[in-house]
Amino acid sequence: MDAVPFQSRPKNAIICKYGWFRIPFTVQNNRTEDASKLQNEWVSLIERYCPLCKGASLPQEGSQGCISSEPDYEDFTVPLNEQKEEALHFSMSSATTSLNKSSSPQTKPAEGEAAPASPSLPLPISKAEVPPAPPAFPPPCSLSPLTKRTKAFHWDVVPCDKIQKSVWGSCDPCKKKIDISRLCDQFQIQDMTVFSGNEPSVNQHIMLDRKVAHNFNIFLKSFRIKPSELKEKLYIVHEESGGLTDEQITALRRYMPTPKDAERYQSFKGSPSELHVVDQFMLEMCKIPHLGQRLDLLLTIRELPVSMRDLEPLINQKIQASKQLQSSQKFVAVLEYILAIGNHLNEKAGKEKAKGFRLSSLTKLPLLRGKERTFTLLHALVEQIFLHEPDLAEFSQELTEFEAVPNASMKGLSAEVDVLKKELENVIQCRRLIKPKTIKATPQESQFCKELKDLIQKYEGDLSQLSKRCDEMKKLYSNILVKFGEPQDLDSQELFGWISSFISEFRKACAEVMP
Repeated sequence: MDAVPFQSRPKNAIICKYGWFRIPFTVQNNRTEDASKLQNEWVSLIERYCPLCKGASLPQEGSQGCISSEPDYEDFTVPLNEQKEEALHFSMSSATTSLNKSSSPQTKPAEGEAAPASPSLPLPISKAEVPPAPPAFPPPCSLSPLTKRTKAFHWDVVPCDKIQKSVWGSCDPCKKKIDISRLCDQFQIQDMTVFSGNEPSVNQHIMLDRKVAHNFNIFLKSFRIKPSELKEKLYIVHEESGGLTDEQITALRRYMPTPKDAERYQSFKGSPSELHVVDQFMLEMCKIPHLGQRLDLLLTIRELPVSMRDLEPLINQKIQASKQLQSSQKFVAVLEYILAIGNHLNEKAGKEKAKGFRLSSLTKLPLLRGKERTFTLLHALVEQIFLHEPDLAEFSQELTEFEAVPNASMKGLSAEVDVLKKELENVIQCRRLIKPKTIKATPQESQFCKELKDLIQKYEGDLSQLSKRCDEMKKLYSNILVKFGEPQDLDSQELFGWISSFISEFRKACAEVMP
């Protein structure tokens, strides 16, 4: 901090009774009350460590026309913070002191008073009115600094050494007009406190494990619900009705208090408002009976209909594919051509004839090459079909469900249906567990239980239909395995994958043989 003469007017400076003082750059962007506090600290230090300044004092109100020991000042305006465009206006006067006028009659001491101890100290003379003390700093803006800030865009910055040769070297973002108010409205950082007065001290003790508390506190910054409102939210089934989101439920499930945590918080006898916000939520969570089951119930009751909707088209696709494969005569005729060609080659190779082959052999047809490297056994099959029964070349039209490679197996689909049955049974048991045992249930609890009962009945009906379709799928596939002589434990994804791959390769060979 540097003191400078009154006659100069440095940028970003403040004025006190001892002169100008520059504000450090790191403080220039602070709020006005922070700058005022810093100014007072500086003046206090000057008065403490500068003995020559202790005899000076600011004029008091009502001292007009009296002899003043302070110099007069000129009127000026001092900008305290240019970036915020805020100015503090002080009315002062320039110093006019004279050692020659120290013996003026106006400065004679009254009768009985002692004369000045040292004639070398200047006693400035002024007949002008001494202005009142500088006004107080303006009150802080009602809008908190937090709400003025915006979210940061964490982009990847181009290194400085690459700017000049890149397109960024000629860019001038200042020429682009943007709606600043719109940006601030959309991306300003709101007050993220969960409820007023919950901002804890940095050194406030937390009862929860430090690592868990740190992660939980991060979650709570975006969890705009008071601890006292948590239990009420658990009685709302759907998010659109004001309930918790799936992400919030999952997060709360992750931070469920352990038995040791529950024992620690239940032994707390003080006021919850004295606790850190993390501890306040943990204390409330410990008070909610069967919290884990309630959270699981909400998630399951929301996921069940989604899972059933996802499974239904997959099961229907497998049923339709099995029906097509069961009724396709052209595909069987193509297999007969393959059997005939294979037996002829094997007989000439000294091997026995086969009465049938597994469908996995379909993928080996493009691998057996002739004397021409581009001609394979699959090309030979296409030639024979075009030569004798060209209509068979369109056999894939009877197997439209095999156009794409299957992405799910029947075993997997059947297992997922069984999982849904177990989840629905867990929901029924959980409903019995949390159902109010007394007649004096709150309206919210009664409404929750009624809504839950209706949903369970609906899901039971939907799941029953899905289970019947799953049984039909498994029966049809079992018949397919028998028809083509495949083992009963063969996964449908493999079998359907072989057929799908064969159809794709057959079409390519047709295009190459008959361009």
